[in-house]
Order: sequence, then structure tokens, then C-alpha cells
Amino acid sequence: MIFFKTSNHTQNMLVLFLKGIAMGAANKIPGVSGGFIAFILGFYEKLIHSLKNINYNAFSKLFKEGTKSFSDYINGSFLTSIFLGVVFSYFSVSLLLDYFLDNYETELFGVFFGLILGSLLIIANDEKEFNYKTIAALFVGFSLGLTISFLKILPENDNLLFVFFCGIISVSGMTIPGLSGSFLLIILGNYSLLLVDSVNSIYYTVKDIIQLNFDFLNDTERIHLLKIILVFTLGSVTGLVLFSNLLSYLLNKHKQITNFLIIGFITGSLRTIWPWKTKFFDTLENGEKIYNSAGNPIIKDYEFFIPNFNLIGTWLVLLFIFLGILLVVFLGKYGEKKNE
Repeated sequence: MIFFKTSNHTQNMLVLFLKGIAMGAANKIPGVSGGFIAFILGFYEKLIHSLKNINYNAFSKLFKEGTKSFSDYINGSFLTSIFLGVVFSYFSVSLLLDYFLDNYETELFGVFFGLILGSLLIIANDEKEFNYKTIAALFVGFSLGLTISFLKILPENDNLLFVFFCGIISVSGMTIPGLSGSFLLIILGNYSLLLVDSVNSIYYTVKDIIQLNFDFLNDTERIHLLKIILVFTLGSVTGLVLFSNLLSYLLNKHKQITNFLIIGFITGSLRTIWPWKTKFFDTLENGEKIYNSAGNPIIKDYEFFIPNFNLIGTWLVLLFIFLGILLVVFLGKYGEKKNE
């Protein structure tokens, strides 16, 4: 009997780990959010309520009653499995996504566009309670999502107060479905600075320390980037606490309205994941592209367009959109069958 209990527990943790991988992979795609993946895979509310429980009471239990009491209070096994999956994704699936973003970007965005479309169809079918409050929430969410999708990209800004604000905003992708943290960082002009240059500075610093090379302490640019990633991390933690508490309250007190607000927001932000777009890159006065520390050109703006339906490539992307829709429908049916 104990064997089967342990086996089921292990299986559940593995499923959560895989969901975490999907969540981490989604955060890699500008326009897609980890919160959206949590929403369509059915663990969004549990995630928000668990994150909200990481507070003073939790740490009080840790010091007074021990790690088990702390873990039970914050739903530790659930959060650990999810976040291990997210971290694992950054060193595995994300690398694979980098390849597809470089070589098959339009097709990849087609799949995610289909995932979002399919999810909206399923969610809209489940939400039956239409009244003036839910319709108003739907409209507000749609307007916010659409407005954000039309924002112009700001110039890069390494002011530490602004970096802290970017940290708060970036974590929104994990907590708010449809709001992409990476896309917002592109809009704020700091995507390359915070998710490429600063992250690379950590890698090079760890590498130097392992090799007992401390010359980086005299490298003012490296130290500046390390300060930036530290402030960005503090902002992300602050944002996680703020958003999880706010959303937990809204889901407890106004669940129906909050769900319609989320549906509207996801619908309005669909433009950010539109597969057919042209990138414009930041350039010097002589027209040469500006590159980040990873060797990638820095994006200045996007131009979205309607594809040419006479091209085979267009129909191939439409096929990927359809496959994305089918995948969500399959996951939805699988979830219903499992809950029976």
C-alpha cells in the first residue's frame, strides 16, 4: 500500500516538473507567458495561492516548527517541482527554443498562436456566466492587452531604480496569464541588458571564481552588470510577492470577474504573438547593427503584417497554428478524463 502511495506521489511530482518545464519554455518566447501555461494546464490558482503563502507566517513556522511545517504551509513539494522544472527548462528546452527562434521563428510563433487561440476557445466555452460585470471585465482586460501590444520600444536604461522597476514588471509573466515578461522587457528597452548581458556576467564571474581568477573585481563594467542583475532580482522578488498577493485576493473574492479579465487580457495581447512580423534593429549612425554580448542584434521595433496566402510558407504556418489548437484541445480532454 505504501509502495503505491509513494509511486503516485512520485508520478505527480514528475507531472508538475514537466509542467514547470513548459512554463519555463513559454517565458523564453516574447509574447508568451509562463502564467498563461499555468492557466491552460490547470494549476494557475494553486500556484498563485502557494506563492502568496510565502510570507512572514511561513518563515515564522520555519524557525519555530521546522522545515516540514514550513513546507506544508507554502505547499513546498508543489512549488519545488514546478520551479525545478522552470530552472531545468532554462538549461535544456530553452536552448532548443533558441535554435527554433533563430531558424524557424514564424513557425514557432504559429504554434504558440494556436495554443493561445485554442485555450481561449476552451476557456470561453467553460465560462457561461455573462453579465454586465463580467462583460466590463472582459472589455477592460482586452483594452489593456491591446494597448500594451502597441507600445513603442524605449531606449536602454541602466538606472538602478528603473532596473528594479523592470524586475517587478518582468515577473508579471509568471503570475499574469497573457502578460509576457520578456516582451515587456523588450518594450522597456532592457531585454538585452537584463536577460543577456547581465546574465552572461554571472556566468563569466562564476567561471572566474572557479578558476581562482579575481581580476573581474577591477572590471568596472562587470561589477556594474552584477549590481544590475542583483537589483533586477530584488525587483523580481518584490513583484512576485505583490502580484501573487493581489491575484490571490482577486481570485478568492472576485473569481468570475478576474477570470474574464484574464480572458480579455489574453485576447487583447494576441497581437504580440502574431507570427507574421518584420523586425527592425537598433543601429549606429552609419547604419551598422548594434549587438548585445551574446552577439545578437538588438531589436528596436516590430512591424506586423498580413501574410501572402499565395505562398506555401503561409499555409505551413497556418498548419502549425492548427496543430497548436489541437494540442490544447487534447490537453483539455486529457484533463477532463483524468478528473472524472
